Amino acid sequence: MSNQFRQIVDEGEVPQEVQPEEGEKAELPRNFFTQLFTEGVISKQTATDMMPFIVFLAFLAMVYIGNRHFTENTIREIDKLSKEVKELSWEFKTIKADLMLKSTQTEVAKLVDTLGLKESVEPPTKIVVQDNELKR
Repeated sequence: MSNQFRQIVDEGEVPQEVQPEEGEKAELPRNFFTQLFTEGVISKQTATDMMPFIVFLAFLAMVYIGNRHFTENTIREIDKLSKEVKELSWEFKTIKADLMLKSTQTEVAKLVDTLGLKESVEPPTKIVVQDNELKR
């Protein structure tokens, strides 16, 4: 595809701009939109009358987009918090297992030996009190 303007200039012809005279209107270019608004279904008056509705639709579109962003951010936050809950659950289970291990009799005995206390080797004795001994 060649440049038509360059060919015209090369030939020595300079295109003259068409300017409307004072009593005439400038002719609009013939494309889809100008035909639609001037000769078609939608006239300038109809387009002007539809402006509030178009603004309303634009407002609804902005609300829809904002709501979508808010929802996506909320979903991201929920995912982040659910991961944190899982990690804390695993940590709780680990700590609980360690506590159960440390509360066994053998582990308690090992810890008591480090403090210098000794485990009793004789079984506990039962003290029996008679009713007549209580009255004194």
